[in-house]
Amino acid sequence: MVFELFDAKAEYVVHDGANLPHWYQPGVTYFVTFRTDDSIPAEVGRQWRRRRDVWLQQHGIDAAVTGWRRNLTELPREAQREFHDTFSQQFLEDLDRGLGVCPFREPELARIVADSLLHFDGERYLMGDFVVMPNHVHLLVCLLEETPIEAQCQSWKHFTATKINRRLTRRGRFWQEESFDHLVRTPDQFEAIRHYIASNPKKAHLKPGAYLHRRREQER
Repeated sequence: MVFELFDAKAEYVVHDGANLPHWYQPGVTYFVTFRTDDSIPAEVGRQWRRRRDVWLQQHGIDAAVTGWRRNLTELPREAQREFHDTFSQQFLEDLDRGLGVCPFREPELARIVADSLLHFDGERYLMGDFVVMPNHVHLLVCLLEETPIEAQCQSWKHFTATKINRRLTRRGRFWQEESFDHLVRTPDQFEAIRHYIASNPKKAHLKPGAYLHRRREQER
């Protein structure tokens, strides 16, 4: 099995998310990030959305209008790349600040997430590299079934939240509802993301045992 990449000439679908658009094409590879509910404070999130809305307005898009995400896909490719690079990078930097309770500093809880990601590896999806950080998860995954990436993320999050909440004897929302997902477009981008995943703990100044990194060998 190989990690197939996004084909711009093939059919794809764009779904509206709360903050970002979600692109779907069956059988291809995604870079995915999902985070705990308290990982980014509400005010930080509001500041992020204000900066995003200003950028969109400068490009003729009103974020208050339903369907603005589809308008984003109609911008020149360079502008779309600027949008994703700018706001995805800020989102990831905010996560690396290590805010919130950071439950995955506990190896037992990090292992629950890792085991869930690997459970259907080779059946429903091909799981690539991943890292379980103290308050978020980064992963590369190639979907083998015609399941939207949002649905697969919800499956991982529902299973792990139930198990972790039970272990912590707590209730309530554990994960932030919306996940970040990005279709991987080129082999160079694939390798850059692998490097990002591997180096994320060092960038966040984490000591061994405060994260869980898994590298899949013999990939493109």
